[in-house]
Amino acid sequence: MSADVSPPTPRPKTTGLHKGEIRPGVEKVDPVIVVDGVRRVFGGLTAVDVEHLEIPRNAITALIGPNGAGKTTLFNLLTGFDKPNEGSWSFDGTNLAGIPAYKAARMGQVRTFQLTKSLGLLTVLENMKLGATGQTGEGFWAGAFPFLWRKQETRIEAKARELLARFKLDTKEKDFAASLSGGQRKLLEMARALMSDPTLVMLDEPMAGVNPALTQSLLDHILDLKDLGMTVLFVEHDMHMVRHIADWVIVMAEGKVVAEGPPASVMQDPAVIDAYLGAHQDVDLGVVTGRHQGTLTAEAEELVATARELDEAIDADIAAEAHTDREADK
Repeated sequence: MSADVSPPTPRPKTTGLHKGEIRPGVEKVDPVIVVDGVRRVFGGLTAVDVEHLEIPRNAITALIGPNGAGKTTLFNLLTGFDKPNEGSWSFDGTNLAGIPAYKAARMGQVRTFQLTKSLGLLTVLENMKLGATGQTGEGFWAGAFPFLWRKQETRIEAKARELLARFKLDTKEKDFAASLSGGQRKLLEMARALMSDPTLVMLDEPMAGVNPALTQSLLDHILDLKDLGMTVLFVEHDMHMVRHIADWVIVMAEGKVVAEGPPASVMQDPAVIDAYLGAHQDVDLGVVTGRHQGTLTAEAEELVATARELDEAIDADIAAEAHTDREADK
């Protein structure tokens, strides 16, 4: 978190989430997602290889790791935007293997994207209304008879305006989504996700590209989701932000879960530091991955920069391989 942005008001952390000794894949008291043996391979590169993973309910869980660790790929698999080569996973006790993304969303599992998916040529209010489920007017025949869906439409608009006011976007409801700033589009996407009253909200790098002026607002809204009874799973690189809001942290490297636990202990785990730096260094991960890297030695900074370049190259290779596979499937 940048120096000119104050951290969110401290709120109580959720504890008692796991059973037994903390280790990768540790059993949770009340998991909302359970993953078993999920693997995703692009060509000869294994992007995700998760033996067992459980996401605790009614808590904020951060999924962290260096670029190319497989975090977004895992998100895509869990939400039905991609298919694994093998493995299974369940959401709220329901097996989701082979379930498409729209059905997973209807079950109460919604996500946002690192690159926002708002529809630029629709207004902010129209984008919000798209997030509501079970709309009678979406039916082919029912859509031709307004008296069948007018009352429902009024309720949906009222709910959308209430959420826009909560996210301080109410003054923008008639503006095209394309006119919003990057941070405002992040807020819009989060608000739209809540139109379906989800059980689990999955946020892929919610702070990426956000103006510091809106960072505080986004952090507070993420904390509010838990206060409203939802479970949050998010990907983030800013370890200072993770420290402040996460109840539990899961660390991925090279497609595997290498560590998990409460933020304070995970940040000092040698396996986690190794995942970021490539070799054990006696430093705090929050210093390494946050925006206060001035305390690092020049050698460590150079190592981090090199690792990031390699990770970006791996990301590019994965994307190219995925494109090739899609073309071959056509």
